[in-house]
Amino acid sequence: MFCHVLNWHGAVKSMAPDSDKRNFALREDGDESSVFSGGTPRQAALKAARRLEPADGEDQADPEEIRLREKGTHKVHIYEAWAWVEEAPDDKPDWMPGDITKGNVSKQGVEHLDEI
Repeated sequence: MFCHVLNWHGAVKSMAPDSDKRNFALREDGDESSVFSGGTPRQAALKAARRLEPADGEDQADPEEIRLREKGTHKVHIYEAWAWVEEAPDDKPDWMPGDITKGNVSKQGVEHLDEI
């Protein structure tokens, strides 16, 4: 099911309802410390990547492995993730700080757990 809304340009845009969001638990040493939501595992991984210690630039960032288990399943999505700080764009809103953290991910695979 999709709903239609107007974006800020006035164009009609289809959006999935919040019920299409999936939850992914960040796994560290068997513990699930945080939960990130997204329509896809990659969206959740990008949110998790921004929580990493950021480098001074993307080319200086060291990738770290992150593992996200999709809640309600035994599937663990494995990503290389990295984060960096860069200057906010000139047209940023007033509330946005001058430097922002950006992140990126690269999928490495999926693992299936026998037990959660």
